[in-house]
Amino acid sequence: MVTSRTNKSLRPPGRSELSPEQAEELADMFHLLGDVNRLRLIHACMDEAVCVQDLAQRFGLSASLVSHHLRLLRAARLMRAERRGKQVFYAAADEHVRCVLRDMTTHVAEPGRGGD
Repeated sequence: MVTSRTNKSLRPPGRSELSPEQAEELADMFHLLGDVNRLRLIHACMDEAVCVQDLAQRFGLSASLVSHHLRLLRAARLMRAERRGKQVFYAAADEHVRCVLRDMTTHVAEPGRGGD
């Protein structure tokens, strides 16, 4: 006989609960996005793929630093890469990532609500 405790542990987490693994992965993703340069880079790649050199020039960073940040974001499945000839172009990984970034950008653009 299977106990309810066992059944509960086999059920996928509901909307209001996260498994320890999910919580850790989310914390890692938000930590990566807590870096201003990484956040600006992924935001710049939300609507179209952009090559490393263009991102470096746009933000005044070295190509190696941009590549480092993009590798971290790609490893976390927040970015995807596509090689075109000798250049690598990066874009936000999927609509989930774009949606989260758009929602958070809208959130910070809202006027303060005075403690609401």
